Amino acid sequence: MAQTSSRIQGSLKALACGDAVGKQTEGLSRAGILHWYPDGVRGFEGLPGSVIPRYVGNAKREWKIGETTDDTEGTIAVARAILQDGDVRHATVGQALLACTKCVHPGVKSLWEFHLAADPERVTPDHDGCGAAVRVAPVGILLRSERDDEIVVAAREASISTHGGALALGAAAATAAAISAAIDGASRLDIIELARRAASRAECQRSGSKSSAIANAIATIYADLRRRDDLEPADVATRYFPDRALTVAPLAIAIGAIMRSAEDAILLATNVGGDSDSVATIAGAILGARYPHSVNGEWYETVEFVNCHGLMALGERLSQMRR
Repeated sequence: MAQTSSRIQGSLKALACGDAVGKQTEGLSRAGILHWYPDGVRGFEGLPGSVIPRYVGNAKREWKIGETTDDTEGTIAVARAILQDGDVRHATVGQALLACTKCVHPGVKSLWEFHLAADPERVTPDHDGCGAAVRVAPVGILLRSERDDEIVVAAREASISTHGGALALGAAAATAAAISAAIDGASRLDIIELARRAASRAECQRSGSKSSAIANAIATIYADLRRRDDLEPADVATRYFPDRALTVAPLAIAIGAIMRSAEDAILLATNVGGDSDSVATIAGAILGARYPHSVNGEWYETVEFVNCHGLMALGERLSQMRR
């Protein structure tokens, strides 16, 4: 039980750190990253709580160094819904998501449409982005990896308020399964296999297809990257730039299975660019569970200082419910 609790705490710490560190380069190309950070990103580049330089004067939000995004906010919403019900129910998740405020603007259609509807029981058939995958860690925390059918159902319940597309549901199920397996101390091969199996069930149930694009992408990216001695940001960006559904979660899961350090994985994802905070969030959650000692303690202190999330209390309560 103590080891499981440590893995859960490590997963949540690394998830939030990945989100906040990765936000510094979200949406940037490799060239854009090197423009703002000639030496690459090595952690929090600046004074915690100050505005990230490229967001100074941003009309939507002046994001701060150390601030987490809607990825962590959504994760906390799902966690609170689980703590309320003892299970994953989409209406309770929806109610918790309606209290979230980050990235609620027309540029993020999934969240914008959900908040305009203002209906916690709303179920959408649309949207294939990774916005559901980045918030399903509490599903993987609640359910052991052997309960794979339940993980697929629960991941769907945590997703359908905002993301109902087949790719989104596949990515969310795969992410929850990978995190659950990591908490259980599974091998890298088992993490990949469980993630692929969950993706296939969720995606094919939604699409009616016999083949899962998410499962295939996880297998392809993992097989390719594991053959390389070192994962370099420029090479990963060239091969699998994370700017669409078939690269974000599959790349993050592959990195989470291959690497042995949450800190290193977060820096890799951050310096790749694209949807860097999402990749760093998911990969961090997996590796924080596999290797809790590899989470950068100073980064996490910064995240708590800036955001006051109280993630460890949430993690402790969730760990007591794991079944």
